[in-house]
Amino acid sequence: MRVLGIDPGLRITGYGCIEPAPGGARIIEAGVFRLARKGENGAGPSVSLRLVELDRDFRDLLARVTPDLVAVEGLFAHYKHPATAIVMGHARGVLLLAAEQAGLPLVELKPTTVKKSLVGWGRADKSQMQRAIQSELGLAELPKPPDVADALAIALTALQRSQNLMQ
Repeated sequence: MRVLGIDPGLRITGYGCIEPAPGGARIIEAGVFRLARKGENGAGPSVSLRLVELDRDFRDLLARVTPDLVAVEGLFAHYKHPATAIVMGHARGVLLLAAEQAGLPLVELKPTTVKKSLVGWGRADKSQMQRAIQSELGLAELPKPPDVADALAIALTALQRSQNLMQ
């Protein structure tokens, strides 16, 4: 089973596609979509233009890595930054719609669930997650930027859960 994990955002969206391998999982492809920061007039592009860019990049990725399952970080809100949840919701909507239109099974995982699954603690920080992914996937270096590590963590958690369901 090939799983694509997504850490959504409107500036940087991390992605990581993995599949089972002897002794764990192997990475098919991982990276980030860096969405446009400046428009034609030098000002930032509109949210709608970033969403179009995200949609195009994500659909290209789906065609390239052909996942069997898409796992997306669930929506969360921090009381100090409520606008972040709204912006993230826009990106998530584009991603969820594209996965659904591609006919792919979809799972949403809360950040605390993913962190607890890999680190054992739901409040792990970015560097802890990077180290956990480096160890779990046998990487020579820390996955960078942290958005890649988060996406790989989402994919790994979804893969582990799907394997547990099959047993």
